[in-house]
Amino acid sequence: MSDIDPIAVFLTEAAELLEQIEVGLLDLTHRLDDRNQIDAVFRGLHTLKGSGAMFGFDALAAFTHHCETAFDRVRKGDVPATQELVAAVLAAQDHMRSLIEKPHGDHEDTSTALLESLHAAVNGSGQSADAASPAPVTEAPVADQGTDRIGWTIRFRLPLNAMANGTNPLGLLDELRELGECRVTVDKSAVPPLDNLNPSDIHLGWNVELKTEADRDAIEDVFIFVMDEMEISIEPIAAERKVTEAPAPQPAAATVQAPVADAPAKVAPAPVPAVAAAPAAPPAPAAPTDQKQAKAAENVRVPAERLDELMDRVGELVIAQSRLSQLADASIEIQLRAVSEDIERLSGELRDTMMVLRMMPVASLFGRFRRLVHDLSRETGKRIELETEGETTEVDKTVIDRLADPLVHLVRNSIDHGLETPDERLASGKSETGRVLLSARQSGGEVIITVKDDGRGINRERVRAKAEASGLIAPGAQLADQDLLQLIFQPGFSTAAQITNLSGRGVGMDVVKKTVEALRGSIEVSSTPGNGSEISLRIPLTLAIIDGLLVRVGTGAYVIPLSAVEECLELSPEDDLRSRGRSFISLRDSLVPFIRLRELFNTRTQPDPFQKIVVISTGSERVGLVVDQIIGDHQTVIKSLSKLHHDVATFSGATILGDGSVALILDVAHLVAAGQQQEAQLRAAG
Repeated sequence: MSDIDPIAVFLTEAAELLEQIEVGLLDLTHRLDDRNQIDAVFRGLHTLKGSGAMFGFDALAAFTHHCETAFDRVRKGDVPATQELVAAVLAAQDHMRSLIEKPHGDHEDTSTALLESLHAAVNGSGQSADAASPAPVTEAPVADQGTDRIGWTIRFRLPLNAMANGTNPLGLLDELRELGECRVTVDKSAVPPLDNLNPSDIHLGWNVELKTEADRDAIEDVFIFVMDEMEISIEPIAAERKVTEAPAPQPAAATVQAPVADAPAKVAPAPVPAVAAAPAAPPAPAAPTDQKQAKAAENVRVPAERLDELMDRVGELVIAQSRLSQLADASIEIQLRAVSEDIERLSGELRDTMMVLRMMPVASLFGRFRRLVHDLSRETGKRIELETEGETTEVDKTVIDRLADPLVHLVRNSIDHGLETPDERLASGKSETGRVLLSARQSGGEVIITVKDDGRGINRERVRAKAEASGLIAPGAQLADQDLLQLIFQPGFSTAAQITNLSGRGVGMDVVKKTVEALRGSIEVSSTPGNGSEISLRIPLTLAIIDGLLVRVGTGAYVIPLSAVEECLELSPEDDLRSRGRSFISLRDSLVPFIRLRELFNTRTQPDPFQKIVVISTGSERVGLVVDQIIGDHQTVIKSLSKLHHDVATFSGATILGDGSVALILDVAHLVAAGQQQEAQLRAAG
């Protein structure tokens, strides 16, 4: 038997359903009359309710039932979709997540308050409270009096191990009863003798005659989680069943009702009574079942921790391959070199494949902010439009996970501090609706994620006054514009006039900076008064394995991320002597500052006769690093530094070389910033 926990599968699929519901609701806020979105939200709520009841989440099923009924009324045209109704269901969707995470918690008070809000939203459409209250189960049997209902014959048989996997057939029958009047008979033809009976297996089948206005899709939704593995047949009840009740001289009734049965009869062209059709029922779903199984086989759900474990194994393989390459280079055995080259090629391909498996589009990250912007718009009274670009850009999943909180702070800051109120925007000649842009693009081995708004911009005078009052800078100190703007990332720094639910405590932007630096990234800020601000995060594509440039400084080996390397130059002894005291090189009519790593690391060694300069860059800023020797490119498996070295800013990690020695990975962003600061000091000194 499979060791997969059915509850864990349900939790994963429930999270996906909640996300789909939220996306549908947010899309609906822009077009309240979008029938496709209304149907999509209804189907999502219906599926969540049914699967919750199936797996024992009764509180979830009961609560979701009310939201489903409200949207069912919208779908049928009884009430219109309103912003208040969408907001109420969004709040209810958050509560559904709590009911899933803590099914046995005390949720009664919250459920009651949310249902009152839901009923009030429906009442706003002119409905009474009683009409808004859902009661489809009690209303369904009354429909037998109608002559326009279509009936369905449903025959289904579950897999033998369905009960062990968490499927309760009674829950399925209860959901069918909610659709209309049911007559259920049990098929016991497959029950084995008592000696061969396994009490944990399901040998029963069920035949259901259902009178309902629901279509085939609604019936299939009941079985959506078990459809791929079960035997099921859904056929319309023969039209003669209703026609025989009419007087003989009225053949027109058959003519009117015939099309009702003809539409689904294309799937089952020969409707027959339930007993006669029983032997032919199992083969009917064979084709669609095979199609669904084939489609499901295209994707495999793998736990994230297994990917991390596999990544570790690939990293160890890369280190072992590097060791083998060194041994092969030192050997005269041709066969050993050939094997080494094959292993190097295969390990490289395996590394690239593994990196692709870990990559995720930033759309999964950007999608989270639609709800945030919607809620903040209602809270602040500002009209906000969220735009996204470059959603297909892929980043390592670890980067995605760790960037979620920093981006929340940046978006909240743009909305609270950046965007003006509608009145202020109209007074300044802007449109009432403020714009927040989330964009992502790849540049070399980095991904640049930008948060941009068209608000009032950063008030530099207020930033300077706050920095001077806090003792961060001396009064009247001369700062470059970028250095001044970077002050907003200082701990406890805030220019808000008063503390609100959104901001004012100065505990958000410093978190952004720390997280980005921990990812070996950098932050750039630009702002134009009256036109808005732009904050760009430069993040490496991956945190696991990178291509690096291996260099030697003194007796130590160091790795420079290859994505940051622009070019390499030779520094002769004469040029070295001439540059003493200024630390600048002329590179194509531009001055580039450089840092002597031998002096920075205090190696206490003599420089090589011909040193090398490795020019690195982050964005538009460039700095040269003086090293003794460039060894070559190196596949670098990144190892984190210990907690004892968490405050070492010059290095972002370490790696193990083929000979077992350790090489430190240089922090490019820190070195570029240090080089630019050194340049500013030298320019100020004249």
